[in-house]
Formats: sequence, structure tokens, C-alpha cells
Amino acid sequence: MDEKKLNAAGLATRREVLGAAYVDGAVKNADAFNDDMQVLVTQYCWNDIWNRPGLDRKTRSLLNLAMLTALNRPHELKLHVRGALNNGVTREEIKEVFLQAAIYCGVPAAIDSFRIAREVIDGKDGH
Repeated sequence: MDEKKLNAAGLATRREVLGAAYVDGAVKNADAFNDDMQVLVTQYCWNDIWNRPGLDRKTRSLLNLAMLTALNRPHELKLHVRGALNNGVTREEIKEVFLQAAIYCGVPAAIDSFRIAREVIDGKDGH
């Protein structure tokens, strides 16, 4: 598959998970400095990984919530809470991920993740 097709497939998945408005804004705001990063994220992350058959999107979302909690990446966590909800993850499942992350990643990281997820779930995150 050529690079344009890989990028288009990744862009479609990215829009389905994160929402078209967010993704279209990120792509629109790309410039000479960060355009290569947008291409890399779209092609390798959203096509090469998210479109693999080994795990469904819900499972990938659950993994992302745990990993982003461990890495303490609030901006990305907010995006992926929204994506997880789009992928059928329930509030209860999100809660369970953060409770388990509290044990393995630390309570402060999990508390931040709960706070961020609540903003998204309650629609107070500006989206």
C-alpha cells in the first residue's frame, strides 16, 4: 500500500476514535515544523497499530488509558478517554483501569486520571 493510502486509512481510524473535529483541527494546524509528526502519528500509530487485527479498538483504548496514566500524559489521556467512550468503553471500565493503575503506577497518577476522565465524561473539557 502506498504512503497516501496508509495515511488515509490512519486518518479515517483517527477520526473515528478521536472525533473528526479534533483530528481535522490537528491536521489543519500542522505547519512546516510539525507536519512530519502528524504524518508519523497518522500512519504509524493510527494505521499500522490501531488497524492491526490482533486487538479490537475497545481493548486498545483500555491499554491506552492505562499507559497514559502511567506516563502521566494528561492531554493525551483526555483525548483517549473520549476515544475510549467512542469505542464502547464504559465509565465502569474506565474506573477499573484507573483503580488498577493506582496500584501499579501510583495513586497520584490515578487521581489525575480520574479527574481528567470526569471532565470528559461530564462534558466539561471544552469539547
